[in-house]
Amino acid sequence: MTMASRRGNGQISISEDIIPVIGVYDVFSASLAAKHFKGIFVSGYGFAASHYGLPDIGFISWTDIVDFVHRIRTVLPDHYLLVDIDDGYADVEVACHVVSLLESVGASGVVLEDQKRPRRCGHMDGKQVLDLEEYLVKLRRVLAARRTLDVVARTDASGTDEVKKRAKAFAESGADAILVDGIKDLSLIREMKSNIDKPLVFNQIAGGKSLSYSFNELKDAGVSMVIYSTPCLFAAQSAIDIAVKSIKENDGHLPQTIGKPVDLKTCNAILEDNLLRRDRRAEAPCGNTSRLAT
Repeated sequence: MTMASRRGNGQISISEDIIPVIGVYDVFSASLAAKHFKGIFVSGYGFAASHYGLPDIGFISWTDIVDFVHRIRTVLPDHYLLVDIDDGYADVEVACHVVSLLESVGASGVVLEDQKRPRRCGHMDGKQVLDLEEYLVKLRRVLAARRTLDVVARTDASGTDEVKKRAKAFAESGADAILVDGIKDLSLIREMKSNIDKPLVFNQIAGGKSLSYSFNELKDAGVSMVIYSTPCLFAAQSAIDIAVKSIKENDGHLPQTIGKPVDLKTCNAILEDNLLRRDRRAEAPCGNTSRLAT
């Protein structure tokens, strides 16, 4: 599996067998993650936290997400950009509209879940799912609305039999990849891999329902893409809390940077790189966004 760029840059190979996508919560965190990985994930959890200061329970406006993705794509023209669109913002027509708009601003793929409202983060308790046929109507409409955008169909069902039933139906409906969120181990992935001829996606989040696995462990289980939803957000929370607290505790002196020293020069270097990428994109011929190819 590789990620194919249709912006004139050919194939972008992340690794031979597995694609990591790193969850970000703003454009700056995306810029930092992009230094190390070619796959970026617009995390619904991270966006709800950073943009609204609220939990991931359905507050996100689709207009805000489209604007956010546009701003990321402006400074990261060549990265694979996967976007969490929750349940498509409830309504089927809205879901199709959002997918079309996201594709027009440069998204590479979307994750569409089968939850019903009030929705929850995939690793929290209390989730409810739509009737399968109701979700399939939405999924098929979204697939028909996209042109080259990848659509990852996600289920939040809990029972093993129901998960397998839904995953099979998602694959038969034409989804490009399947994500079962909040599973506790890889045995279900292994079983699904033998029965479903679609890429399987795994979501890891610190403190979530799933354990942390290495690339090799995930690859051996049959995972094609692994999403890291919140590493940037959680790291920022810890570092900011320590830094601000240290100002108070050290008589107003500037805080000591956690980890690699950061100052005006090193921070500005990231921003200047974004400016250069934006300018190069403006000079390049227009084309379609990156896609996940199997």
